[in-house]
Amino acid sequence: MADSAERRNLWPEHPDYRVDFVPTEKRVRGVHAGTTIVDSTNARLMLETGHTPVYYFPASDVRLDLLSPNSSSTFCPFKGEASYWDLSVGGQHLKDAVWSYREPFPETRSIQGWLAFYWNALEHWYEEDEEVFVHPRNPYVRIDVRQTSRPVRVLAGGATVAESTRARLLFETGHPTRFYLPPEDVRTDLLRPSQTTSGCPYKGFARYWSLELEGASWPDLVWSYPTPFDEVRRVADYLCFYEERCDAVELDGERRARPSAPTR
Repeated sequence: MADSAERRNLWPEHPDYRVDFVPTEKRVRGVHAGTTIVDSTNARLMLETGHTPVYYFPASDVRLDLLSPNSSSTFCPFKGEASYWDLSVGGQHLKDAVWSYREPFPETRSIQGWLAFYWNALEHWYEEDEEVFVHPRNPYVRIDVRQTSRPVRVLAGGATVAESTRARLLFETGHPTRFYLPPEDVRTDLLRPSQTTSGCPYKGFARYWSLELEGASWPDLVWSYPTPFDEVRRVADYLCFYEERCDAVELDGERRARPSAPTR
């Protein structure tokens, strides 16, 4: 919880901050321990500056009989104070699984009384009859994959570790362009499998490799999506390098400016 001196509304100081509360026509369900905890055709999606999207639900669409209020609270300088509930189902007790803003700030009054779940508190989430993963998608994010014959070269440790004229470029709203290369065009003899994995609600679940070259190591420098979601299936099993951590990525023989943030 924030210090009492910090518990103030920051909207006057940050008028460009955004908290959009967007209706969706999707049927959204959350299931845990074989029990449907929430089932709604009236959900709303909160799109907040600097945060991943979050579904909020009217109380009438939530199994309130499985929730018990507790004394936990948190403070957001743009929404106000949140109250929490524990979830008990299938012999499990999940603390602080659900939250709500009972008296939000005037700027976000539309969220009053709506309930939200920590995504990982429930085992499965569905939009209509399809399971969705990691967190809800932002409807304003788009991903395009395009084949290119433009020469791409990746350098690390002063050496060329990949070179291709068969790259597939992945363009994702708000993220750097990513260069996915066929394994045949990558020095895979320098790659060592990693235990690291990650999930993306737009692309799927990635596995990683570290690059080892002349005694130096670049942990988790390369990733791939072995079974990507349909929208990006064309990058399946292609390899992508963290451009931020390589010496450089060259396109058309020219070194690209290094991206500023290590996002996938």
